[in-house]
Amino acid sequence: MESRRRGLVAMALCLVLATAGCAGGSAGGGDNSIVVGLESETTGWLPGQHLLTNYPSLNVAYAIYDPLLRTDENGELRPYLAKSLVPNEDLTEWTLTLRPGVKFHDGTPLNAQALKTIFDEYLTAETSNLLGPLRFVESMDIVDDLTVRYHLNQPDASFPAVLEGPAGWPFSPTAAAEMGPDEFAANPVGTGPFKFVSWTRNSELVVERNENYWQEGLPHLDKITFQVITDENARIASLQSGDVDAMQTLRQSSVRQVRELDDFESHDFIGNLAGGQLFNTNKPPLDDPRIRRALAYAINQKAILDLLGGSDLSPLATQWYQPESRWYSERVAQAWPHNNPAKARQLVQEYTNDPNRSDGKPVGAPVVLEHNIIPDPSVVEMGLGYKAMWEAVGFVHNMHQVEVAVITDTNASGDFMINTSRFSNEDDPCITLRNAFGDPAVTPTNYSNFTHPVLEENLRTLCTTTDFDTRYQAVENIMMLFTEFVPHTWTGHTPTAVGARPELENIGGWRFPDGTMGNGHPMTVVTWGQVRLAE
Repeated sequence: MESRRRGLVAMALCLVLATAGCAGGSAGGGDNSIVVGLESETTGWLPGQHLLTNYPSLNVAYAIYDPLLRTDENGELRPYLAKSLVPNEDLTEWTLTLRPGVKFHDGTPLNAQALKTIFDEYLTAETSNLLGPLRFVESMDIVDDLTVRYHLNQPDASFPAVLEGPAGWPFSPTAAAEMGPDEFAANPVGTGPFKFVSWTRNSELVVERNENYWQEGLPHLDKITFQVITDENARIASLQSGDVDAMQTLRQSSVRQVRELDDFESHDFIGNLAGGQLFNTNKPPLDDPRIRRALAYAINQKAILDLLGGSDLSPLATQWYQPESRWYSERVAQAWPHNNPAKARQLVQEYTNDPNRSDGKPVGAPVVLEHNIIPDPSVVEMGLGYKAMWEAVGFVHNMHQVEVAVITDTNASGDFMINTSRFSNEDDPCITLRNAFGDPAVTPTNYSNFTHPVLEENLRTLCTTTDFDTRYQAVENIMMLFTEFVPHTWTGHTPTAVGARPELENIGGWRFPDGTMGNGHPMTVVTWGQVRLAE
């Protein structure tokens, strides 16, 4: 079994790699094609116009597009399609140089003018969904044929991480102009190891080997068919029957099933993503930290995880970073309000007997919780577990089964008390925490509405320096603040898996052109351009 943990991004003041060919054999003869089962469909493939950040879409995108930067096995960002990225002293200018000789699938060159056109006409268009990640970038200038300079309106240590995502996936501006955005979104043209062939929506997308790929000897495969199979059991059954050669899952119960399959490999990954319950800190009684701490003390995390399929698969979550992350803090893990029903009851009683309680109810009136969960059987069972634990310490708990779209809408509108949710990701902490806890007045994704001077101060530090020790301390300070003010509760970090035929090799072993090991297959995102079929 292959397993790789992904750390998070650390910034270096100067990121420089020499252009080098990647070692490896050419694709073999015969039927060198595979079928990959994905859990969901994507609406389109044009960065800026379509959301390309969920894990099924990233599997396809990294086959067609190359990112300018990628993350290595130590969690550090390095140039990939780019040759170098160099900031000025105060992190307000970033100069990026491209590798020479790279061409898009249509034969047009990847150069500074291509990046400039993409940036001006697509990424920063009024309708672009990348305006958030690029909000500090005022402009991009051409320095020479292969070099551009990004001008920021404030220091941003996390800017390199932006170029690992869709804002850093160059696509052919020539093809986009000729086809128009809508047609291009259905017929993408990138620089990646595979060229787009066809797409039948809600069924399958086919790519074939890019014979002129800039990394010599890659890809190994001739063709990949990405097949959409939304049902978890059907996707696993397709692997067993041989209808697909590989499949991805982000469900804990499915990970266990894949592990137990005979004659197949389970390529496992546990990242920072963790399940839990989101608190609206503007909504009484959740506006009182005593109530939020009581909710945390009442929860037996291990028992909840067992309801979801087994605590042996998922480490208990106490912070935004899992135990093998470079940002993890044992100090925070110890400080988190772990299961203590007696403390929970005491806090509930304090609030109940407070004549100035925030919900406006009389002294002695019960504290009522309104809790939204999605109508998935395992999540409903989990919700019943919360209900039993919270009512045992004195709360009245009303559970509402609502669709994911409703939870998404109420997160955005603030019309909720407690919503089931997931937290964290593999991005740089500045990006992750700034998006989740920035000033609620200007950060629409701060669904908890939680803010605090200590949080704001440490976010500024985190986002304006590249020194790891300083950034780590800022992250730890923020996590320690959460142990006191509890903007949400945790269950555990989410296990994921890629199930595959044993003949499929190198699912988690991709490398940079200079041989540096990459970050594996985070959250089931495989670098298919370096996967091969054993002979």
